Amino acid sequence: MLSKPTKKPMGIRMQKAIRKDWQLFIMCLLPVIYYIVFHYIPMYGVQIAFKDFYASKGIWGSQWVGMKYFKRFFHSYQFWPLIRNTLSLSFLQIAVGFPAPIILAILLNQMKNQRFKQFVQTVTYCPHFISIVVLTGMLSVFLSPRSGLINNLIAFLGGEPKFFLGEPGWFRPIFVLSGVWQNAGWSAIIYIAALGGISWDLYEAAKMDGASKWQIVRHIDIPGLMPTVTMMLIMEMGKVMNIGFQKAYLMQNGLNISASEIIPTYIYKIGLIDAQYSYSAAISLFNNLINIILLVTVNKIAQKTGENSLW
Repeated sequence: MLSKPTKKPMGIRMQKAIRKDWQLFIMCLLPVIYYIVFHYIPMYGVQIAFKDFYASKGIWGSQWVGMKYFKRFFHSYQFWPLIRNTLSLSFLQIAVGFPAPIILAILLNQMKNQRFKQFVQTVTYCPHFISIVVLTGMLSVFLSPRSGLINNLIAFLGGEPKFFLGEPGWFRPIFVLSGVWQNAGWSAIIYIAALGGISWDLYEAAKMDGASKWQIVRHIDIPGLMPTVTMMLIMEMGKVMNIGFQKAYLMQNGLNISASEIIPTYIYKIGLIDAQYSYSAAISLFNNLINIILLVTVNKIAQKTGENSLW
């Protein structure tokens, strides 16, 4: 009777793997060190959210106050406006901005003219390399009530010029649509790669069966994209509360602040400008806890409804 081969201890197997692929381990070591130094070690400072922090006393020397600053934020008159602005802007961004690169990738995948396809892809992903500062400057110039291109066009057509960036009702559409213009082409790359992994035999079989382009998209492209779409949606939901601070802050002014004041901009103002470190740390920790809860919840829903999830 043959005996089963004994399994080698984990330590020996790990040593063999390191000796065999030591170059890969060295390459992986740099990002691991980066995350430890800049993401894990700074978590030590999270405790200032539970302390009355003074820089002169240090983190350990500051008095422990427990949930004081969390309660202060929950009872603040700004709590619900901040939550409403953050969530409405984030979910609008997901509703409009998340499907845009998927649709663009499907359209590019259906193009027959390769030169035109490459041209469209280049034109759509180039805006991604424009910095947020330059983008907000462009918005300010284009939407200027006096000399802006958009208002000149409105006036030419007989309408009244508007100060778009000064009206709270226009802040969210401008924020979201400018984000789609800047990021849709770049985000579409991952979906184009996913479509490229679909077997051409499926397309050939569909054409032989007389399937239309819509039927090919519906029965081949979309099912082939679903694993990637699910993963990207889960990761997107994990940063719902962390909308782009820089863009919101640069677009913000005294007239649109009722719609543009979101949690990241508020944390910046009270934390770095007003130097309320414990209060801002408490809000930031609350913000991240909401993100973690949403990430875990959406991942659990993905596990229940399909086979694709992050873990």
